[in-house]
Parts: sequence; C-alpha cells; structure tokens
Amino acid sequence: MQHLMRAEYEEDRPGAVKTWHMVRGEDVVAMCGRALQAGAKTLSDQEWGRTAEPDCHTCGAMYLREVP
Repeated sequence: MQHLMRAEYEEDRPGAVKTWHMVRGEDVVAMCGRALQAGAKTLSDQEWGRTAEPDCHTCGAMYLREVP
C-alpha cells in the first residue's frame, strides 16, 4: 500500500501548512480521521519527519503499524 503525506492548512493563512498528515493512497481523509482538502499538497511518505512543519502524532503512530 502506498502512503502519502497530505497538508492541513492554517485557517487564517491560506497556503500555509499547519500540520502534515498521512493518508493511504490518494485518500483525502487522514489516518487520524481528519478530513483534508482534495487539492492539498502531498509529499512522499519518505519525507515524514523532515518537514519544517509538525507531523500529526496519531497519523505517525498508525503509519508505523502499517509499514515494515
């Protein structure tokens, strides 16, 4: 299964990434259950932990249970 990181944006600053979430494939619902914008920026799962913005802790925990 392919995982991607998908951005959650700040409400008061459009385009500014608030948090990165993990999604399965092209899904717009994060692994933590948060609904994200369909057009939100995505990154490879290999970038997890390498961004300036924080990563969702819950998504990270669930992701680690699914990947070797």
